[in-house]
Amino acid sequence: MQNSEAMALSAALLAVAGGLTQRIHEGVLARGFEGVRPAHGFAFARLAPDGATVTDLAAHLGVTKQAASQLVDEMVRKGYAERRPHPEDARARLVVLTERGWACTRAAEEAAAEAVREWGDLLGEREVRALGRQLLRIAPNGPIRPAW
Repeated sequence: MQNSEAMALSAALLAVAGGLTQRIHEGVLARGFEGVRPAHGFAFARLAPDGATVTDLAAHLGVTKQAASQLVDEMVRKGYAERRPHPEDARARLVVLTERGWACTRAAEEAAAEAVREWGDLLGEREVRALGRQLLRIAPNGPIRPAW
């Protein structure tokens, strides 16, 4: 593959990822969840299903502990998450999704499904499934990080 082809593929993948993030965000807002940003969704993905410490969340998001702590403060203030005692470490606090946080997560899943269904309309469901398998083969292991 030529450099220009590789760059075009890279740009296309980034555009698809950015577009999907935007579609999910718009879908969440349309379902009545106010005051959330895409960064919240990336945090929700780490908090589900068992919660996480601020340190864990910072590592997942690729940010400082201070930035993750500010994001958690915001999510708690808006009713999407809560802090609880950590069951294994008395010095730590576990951040978990509230029912509102879980409902927002379900809304994001619905919005993602709508967006992917549109890909199926364009490419065909079989092609979309094949694309998914191929991307899973090359996707890096580990967390999905937002582009700040």
